[in-house]
Amino acid sequence: MCTVSSSSVLIIFVVSLKISCAIVPHTSLEEARLERQRLVQKYIKTLNKEEGAIRLVGGRNEYEGNIEVLHNNKWGSVCDDEWDSVEGRIVCEQLGFPGLKKITHSGYFGPARRRFWMDNLFCEGHEKELTDCHFDGWGLNDCEPTEAAGVICQSPAGEETLPEIKPEYYEPKSRIHYSQRMEIRLRGGRVPNEGRIEVRLNGGAWGSICSDGWSLLEANVVCRQLGLGYARDALQTDYFGGADLTPVLLSGTECYGNETSLQECLHYDFSRGTSTCHGERNHVAVVVCHILAPDLVVDYYEIERTAHLEDRPMALMQCAMEENCVANEAYDIQRDDPNWRYVTRRLLKFTASALNAGNTDFRPFKDKSMWEWHMCHMHYHSMEVFATFDIYDARGSKVAQGHKASFCLEDSQCLPGIPKKYNCANFGDQGISVNCSDVYLYNLDCQWVDITEMNTGLYTLKIAINPEFKVSEMSFDNNAAICNLLYTDTYARVDNCRLERP
Repeated sequence: MCTVSSSSVLIIFVVSLKISCAIVPHTSLEEARLERQRLVQKYIKTLNKEEGAIRLVGGRNEYEGNIEVLHNNKWGSVCDDEWDSVEGRIVCEQLGFPGLKKITHSGYFGPARRRFWMDNLFCEGHEKELTDCHFDGWGLNDCEPTEAAGVICQSPAGEETLPEIKPEYYEPKSRIHYSQRMEIRLRGGRVPNEGRIEVRLNGGAWGSICSDGWSLLEANVVCRQLGLGYARDALQTDYFGGADLTPVLLSGTECYGNETSLQECLHYDFSRGTSTCHGERNHVAVVVCHILAPDLVVDYYEIERTAHLEDRPMALMQCAMEENCVANEAYDIQRDDPNWRYVTRRLLKFTASALNAGNTDFRPFKDKSMWEWHMCHMHYHSMEVFATFDIYDARGSKVAQGHKASFCLEDSQCLPGIPKKYNCANFGDQGISVNCSDVYLYNLDCQWVDITEMNTGLYTLKIAINPEFKVSEMSFDNNAAICNLLYTDTYARVDNCRLERP
């Protein structure tokens, strides 16, 4: 038999959350009491509307959905820029779930319903709450509603034993069998190369595609299949007609990006004839195609040639620290040690060069009116996330990461006969021309990974440009350099690099 505390308020609260002793049927009474206390505390912050509370919305169960955070007594969304499993694990742990099953991008559980409170989150993994991580500042973002970050956490232990709780919703995805004949078309556009996507199988009724998680990867497959070039935009909108015009035939569409047909991509169960979306509006997958697209290529030879170690005093890194370019431990030292300026950080430095091998210029994601002036560097930053630098151990766990909060883009070097067009100085236009490279030299701020707390050994270094596929390209398969990294007490060597996707 299980007993409950005499606190009537908590009893009502616990019952409303469907928390009972059945959750821990094989544990002692003391363990059951501690488990109930933990689950109650999990929700107290949200109910009391405390600053920094988080919740999941749009999912079919309490342990999945897009993330919203409470600031100034108002809920707001979290942008998926730099969103990865480190941040996802913190969310699930903060909410009291056993662990993380999957992170989601691109409004997987529907477009953001509210303003974005947080963008460019940078967590190290030891934080207890999401607000303990670094981010650009409350409300500072360049995000569209389709960029909502989300998670699918592991379901609470024992919850599946409660009859009133629905089974975990996590549908498997599969390809449409090759024996099925799929047709595809665009409708509702102002010109032939744009519109909502409609599909039909074996000559049946036409249907739309649910846009949950719709991105440039899926849009590129559509444009290629229709012979319209490359995807310039992948949108989640009713602008070209809503789902009321045709039933939703496919949902959860997930492409690698190099498929020749949408039929080769993964989808949720389509055998039922119709599919469902999270929400009621702006859930139609839309593309805008164009025959021109840039194509960035990482110069991994330059990374191998220039990689080296430097022990740098924090007094010379104050500008870089403003942009979160060092590990969190450095900020703890700055806060707690009055002599922090004399403390050194060990940096793995290298030059990163990105060549545009496409047939049109690579332009920033943000409009020029949204660029941000940075006093330290004396120029405008046009892209918040253009490159990421990550180090992984032999188990595939991320142990260090470079975080360049903002970038300016310019033609640093061009092939013979190609004039330079873009320049960061004097609020000039930014971008990378065809057959030109944007080069960030190793002696520039933030062109490094802070490895001060990392042990010596063998690692994998990953340098990625346009890592979140925000700007359309011909292909993303050459946007990352994956290299071997040997780190010793006295030197570091980077070799055996190869091109892959971010």
